[in-house]
Amino acid sequence: MEQHGLTEADYQAVADWRGPGGEAFSERELVAIEYAELFATDHLALDDAFWTRFRKHWADAEIMDLSVCIASFLGMGRLTQVLAPEQSCPMEI
Repeated sequence: MEQHGLTEADYQAVADWRGPGGEAFSERELVAIEYAELFATDHLALDDAFWTRFRKHWADAEIMDLSVCIASFLGMGRLTQVLAPEQSCPMEI
């Protein structure tokens, strides 16, 4: 499967970003992946040490944009899980 220049291996690397898959990413990308994971699973773990590392690679405006994207994707994912629109509003193709 290849979409927008990404391969299945690219998607697999994200899931394994703390292991060998992380070698596929720059430091900037790795800290963004870490941020997204913590934002979604343990936002209280975003401590001063994390923010210092994050701000080495990302400007405040970029952090805001990334945060809005993560929040939107997380919110829409949860909305679709809760409302199950594929069951309540089936789409005819």
